Amino acid sequence: MADDPLARLKVAQLILERPQRKLGPFALQWWSRMPTISSFYGILIRMYYNDHEPAHFHAIYGEFQATIDLERLSVLEGQLPRRALELVLDWAELHQAELRDDWNLAREKRALQKIAPLA
Repeated sequence: MADDPLARLKVAQLILERPQRKLGPFALQWWSRMPTISSFYGILIRMYYNDHEPAHFHAIYGEFQATIDLERLSVLEGQLPRRALELVLDWAELHQAELRDDWNLAREKRALQKIAPLA
């Protein structure tokens, strides 16, 4: 199981779905392996394979993390500082079609495409 990426994803997803629990070392190691599809101003944009609906991506800025709905461009869960959130939403609006494409690739377990950063 240690070498099976899908098994690791399933276990990590179960761990992450429990909001009351802190992330353990395994979940943190898995989180760091989630594909980064863009980064700008210290913000990482990540998406992982076979994720739950609705279509979304993860934005990480320092100790903050937010899950952003691709269609509504709104926060599903988590939080970012106000300015970081504004930058993420501006970037997502510019790249919404590419984000949808990456979401579909992730659902098919195919390699995700990098997306240009906010300039």
